[in-house]
Amino acid sequence: MFQDFIEILILSAIQGISEFLPISSSAHLILVSSLYDLKASSLLIDISLHLGSLLAIIFFFRKELFDLKYNQKLLKLIIIGSVPLILFGYILYSTELIYQLRNIRVIAWTTLFFGIVLYFADQRKIDQNISTNLNLRSIIVIGLFQILALIPGVSRAGITMTAARFLNFNRVDSGKISFLLSIPALSGASFLGLLDISNETIEINILIIIATILSFLFSYSTVKFFLKYLNKFSLKIFVVYRILIGLILFSIIYL
Repeated sequence: MFQDFIEILILSAIQGISEFLPISSSAHLILVSSLYDLKASSLLIDISLHLGSLLAIIFFFRKELFDLKYNQKLLKLIIIGSVPLILFGYILYSTELIYQLRNIRVIAWTTLFFGIVLYFADQRKIDQNISTNLNLRSIIVIGLFQILALIPGVSRAGITMTAARFLNFNRVDSGKISFLLSIPALSGASFLGLLDISNETIEINILIIIATILSFLFSYSTVKFFLKYLNKFSLKIFVVYRILIGLILFSIIYL
């Protein structure tokens, strides 16, 4: 039981921290689970981790989400921006092509390449914001970029922020756009996970509850910290991190 708790703690930390940072949660979960053969890792635990992150982002942006009933334009844009990911995600899931992408070689290349792309995107100096500059064209571009997040290592947060920065949105609002788009994305991931276990007997145990709670706490803390960070600093530290991880993976694969 204690070993299971430690593994749940590790998985919750990885999910909660990496889901909202531009470093790819799926890549980190795949790598850690494969390298250390975590016995607590399962589809139901994975769903619990995503549910914890979903609840955290909803709770953090509860005021903004409540205000959406008065801001129909933003609500429509978030829905439109989420359609490409949901559509392509379902296609990859139903054809099982998504499982062909879950390997270290793919993660190594995407981690390195899209880390470099993030660096160039973050050099943009023009500041645009959600309230006045987020429109149909920009959300469609960001939504199309978000499709790439289906590939492990790309990072959903990273690619949406990359697209937003290329479109000249400031760092904080790029983060907010990414966070708002994460709600439909996490909901979709949880739904697909539930479809996978729909024919199985679901047993809610203490580990499931702990995984959800810990993922919530790590996710909430990460979002709160990251928005403060974006107010003062660039994304270079995440670019460096991605490059280092990519190079380490290349050394494992090719040396």
